[in-house]
Amino acid sequence: MHPRKGLVLIVEDDQNIAALQKLYLERDGYRTHLCEDGPGGFDAVARLRPAAVVLDIGLPGLDGVTFCRRLRERGDWTPVLLVTARGDESDRILGLELGADDYLTKPFSPGELVARVNAVLRRGARAAGGSHVYALGPLRVDPGRRTVHVDGEPVEFTTLELDLLAYLLAHPGQVFTRAQLLDQVWGDSAHRDQRVVDVYVSQIRGKLGAASPLRTVRGVGYGTAEGRA
Repeated sequence: MHPRKGLVLIVEDDQNIAALQKLYLERDGYRTHLCEDGPGGFDAVARLRPAAVVLDIGLPGLDGVTFCRRLRERGDWTPVLLVTARGDESDRILGLELGADDYLTKPFSPGELVARVNAVLRRGARAAGGSHVYALGPLRVDPGRRTVHVDGEPVEFTTLELDLLAYLLAHPGQVFTRAQLLDQVWGDSAHRDQRVVDVYVSQIRGKLGAASPLRTVRGVGYGTAEGRA
């Protein structure tokens, strides 16, 4: 069957895991390209322009966290799905802080991998179809164009950072629990650590500084002030 979807770059040094990822992604209509080490995978992103990257953290030559940091430093915001071992929580959180869009913890089902890749790409496509622009003082957020500006200067956001910010801006005055945000923005709260929401809120605030419209309601969750959007 001719692939219906784009190319997914798999960067994984375990050949058995990589083969399983390749099989299930191609069954779902994606094309795939495999790399077994970090440097080869990093070069392949620029060469192949994949729709998404499935990136193992424990790679030879260039670990996944450094891979993601260097990718974002060169201005490449290709969606990245980190694959981590169960004990790699600190690396996983650091990877998210450096710009990864989502993560999976080993062991995981190949079906869950496909669902996560679909979700990352679907979020981007859905946001690209939006037309409302939010202008709040020095902050301007355009979900359709995937841009964020503060005082006219661009601020780089990952797919999930922008989606979370845009969702909260679209509901001024409302406060959402972490589980609600995982359901509405990530599309899944049942199999995720709710602390990931805290990580993304912290990243958004760090990037926007005093221009951040986000507020925390202790014991409940997050929102934006009434009338700010």
